[in-house]
Amino acid sequence: MRDVVLLGSTGSIGTQTLEVIGGHPDGFRVIGLSAGGGNLELLAAQAQAWKPDVVAVPTPAAAAALDGLLPESTAVWSGPDASKRLAGLPCDVVLNAITGAAGLEPTLAALAAGNTLALANKESLVIGGELVTAAAAPGQIVAVDSEHSAFAQALRAGRAEEVSRLVLTASGGPFRGRTRAELTAVTPEQALAHPTWNMGRIITINSATLMNKGLELLEANLLYGIDLDAIEVVVHPTSDVHSMVEFCDGSTIAQCSPPDMRLPIALALNWPDRLPGVARGFDWRRPIDWHFEPLDDEAFPSVELARRCGRAGGTAPAVYNAANEVCVDAFCEGRIGFLDIVDTVTAVVDEHLAGPLDTGLSVETVLAADAWGRARAAELIAARTTVGGA
Repeated sequence: MRDVVLLGSTGSIGTQTLEVIGGHPDGFRVIGLSAGGGNLELLAAQAQAWKPDVVAVPTPAAAAALDGLLPESTAVWSGPDASKRLAGLPCDVVLNAITGAAGLEPTLAALAAGNTLALANKESLVIGGELVTAAAAPGQIVAVDSEHSAFAQALRAGRAEEVSRLVLTASGGPFRGRTRAELTAVTPEQALAHPTWNMGRIITINSATLMNKGLELLEANLLYGIDLDAIEVVVHPTSDVHSMVEFCDGSTIAQCSPPDMRLPIALALNWPDRLPGVARGFDWRRPIDWHFEPLDDEAFPSVELARRCGRAGGTAPAVYNAANEVCVDAFCEGRIGFLDIVDTVTAVVDEHLAGPLDTGLSVETVLAADAWGRARAAELIAARTTVGGA
């Protein structure tokens, strides 16, 4: 029986995690749930179903709204550090499915407590960089992203010194094949219509701009110690091949399954062992056509921008992520256009890299860079909308 703390329980990954646990009730016990407060009704229902020891929410108002809705045995923690405190509870696995930079301190708290960290919050690793990797014991971080779970599985086929490169697959999002000029008039509704995955708003827009693939590039570099130039992104529209590892002899090992996040979630919860009956496999009696094509860096420059931030290191990835989150909100609110997202992030990153070099990473420097990136992106967006609108 593994005790599990789930951060971000009401989001897409969180709800699917509970679905996996529900299918294996003898294997897991949910001892803590946290959520951002946007869907307290669902959080209360989850608490009633799983009866955790603690539920964590970010504000006293959210805690008050849960009054009388939770099991008597469940305590409520509230405040900006509630998820961080929850991540530090003694347990077997902390699954961090918080969205964005807010996941950094809970990630560090889970690692400091010695808990296995099942990481769906890639942003905390990307912005924290060596701060996070230095805090982690070997094998303490287990990836939940389907691509990084694929790498972990394929890497079992050889020794580290035998790896030639990682091949990171991307669906290409809803605008695969379009030129930059054809992306000018894209609407939020179109960008949110992902052809393969059902995800939250930020991740879905990030998939449309391929900013998400840029974050995954940085994540792969940090998780597996593979040089950024030895990680290649290729477009694979059906998302059946989740990623591949090429070895020095020319052999390539691919991890394949129909697109279903329950599979990497289950593997992360029970790592290194697999759980039976989590997801369906392929029907090999039917024809299957797997297509791959190169990434169009002109139409989707976000991946190379991420690679540039990774080479710069320091707080550059934090600025990249922070500016993007602000731009996604502005795009969804109709204040900027689709192409303005990456263009604005690029401008913010350029300005950051033109300044003094970072002297070292700490929680304070990362969060300061995150705040600066958000503020600067907001200023550029305000100037853009003041001059000519979105």
